[in-house]
This record gives sequence, structure tokens and C-alpha cells, in this order.
Amino acid sequence: MQNRQTLNIQTAGMDSVLSTNKVLKNTYILLSMTLIFSAVTAGMSMAMGLGQGAALVCMIAAFILLFVVNKTADSSKGIVAIFAFTGLLGASIGPMLTYYLAMPNGGSLVMQALGGTAIVFFGLSGYALTTKKDFSYMGGFLFVGLIVAVVASLANIFLQIPALQLAISGAMVLVMSGLILFDTSRIINGGETNYIRATVALYLDIYNLFIHMLHLLGAFGGDD
Repeated sequence: MQNRQTLNIQTAGMDSVLSTNKVLKNTYILLSMTLIFSAVTAGMSMAMGLGQGAALVCMIAAFILLFVVNKTADSSKGIVAIFAFTGLLGASIGPMLTYYLAMPNGGSLVMQALGGTAIVFFGLSGYALTTKKDFSYMGGFLFVGLIVAVVASLANIFLQIPALQLAISGAMVLVMSGLILFDTSRIINGGETNYIRATVALYLDIYNLFIHMLHLLGAFGGDD
């Protein structure tokens, strides 16, 4: 009887590991595809000369679609929704990329931001995968940090303080780095079992990390 219970426990454990590995694999595949699609729509946005107003509309539409993604994440419709969501977000950063690329060293700044984002993502994800530590305890702290940064960003729309914007971008880089650890850990430890929702979480981490890293690089290296 005891041997049977032990076998059942071991079987359940193996099933859990296989399920987690499947979610992780599907997440990384879908994440890669959505990032490539976002790069394509960003390029199209730049080629079309999309303005700030249109970019804002794309961003608002994307975040409305975010609710659709979460609602349809358990069906094939979720795949369509997540590509629409990430495509719109990609298009929304076209004007920003055009602005930075117009700088004398703009191409270098964008590549540095892309490279820095990749290093942070692969480094932190690799650490979470290797150590398999549970970073769920960071959730509350990261959520508070994110709320503070968002509120400060909204306030700075009216205040227009450059130093505050730099502080916000620095804080967002740290928060997004922590969220990469947190979200990867949730997948590894079974906290997130839906690969579409997991992809959305990691995509937003990478998206915001890139944007704020580019802001920092532009501020400190834009006059080179």
C-alpha cells in the first residue's frame, strides 16, 4: 500500500514537471513570435510615418485588447488576440523609435537598448531556470513599485521635470527586471499554467524594459 502511494506521488510529480516544461516551451515559442511580429509592426509604423496621436490610439486599443486576451486565453481565439495586442503595441512605439533614430547616434542607442534588454532578459530568466527559486515573495513589492512609477509618470505629464522622468525610467528598469524573475518563477513553479497569459506577462516586461532603457540611454548618450 505504501509503495503504491509512493508511486502515485512520484507519478504526480513527473506529470507536474512535464506540464511545467510544456508551458515554458510554449511560452518561449509564442513570446519569440510575438516579439518578431511587434518588430514588424513597429517597422511598418515607422515607414508609414505614424504620428503620436495615432500611436496613442494604438496603445489604448492594445490595452483594451488585453482584456480580450485574458478572457480568451484558454481557447484558440487567445492566439489571435495576443498577436493583435502585441502588433498594436509594436506599432505604438514607431514614433518613439523614429525620434531616437533621428539622433546623430540614434541607431547605436536603439541597438544598445535592444542588446541591454536581451542581456537582462536572458540573464535573469536563465538564473530563474537554473536555480528554480520561488520569487513569488517579490510580487507585493514589485506591484507597489509599479504603481508608484505609473502615478509618478502621470504626474510628470503635467510637471515636465526631466530629472523625475529619468528617475521613473530607472525605477521601471529595476521593476521590470524583478518582474522577469517573478514571472519566470511563476511558470517554473506552477503558478502560471496558461502559456498565453505567461507570454503576455513576459512580453510586457520586455516591452517596458526596452522602452525605459532606451529613454535612459537617450538621456545620457543622445548628444554623442
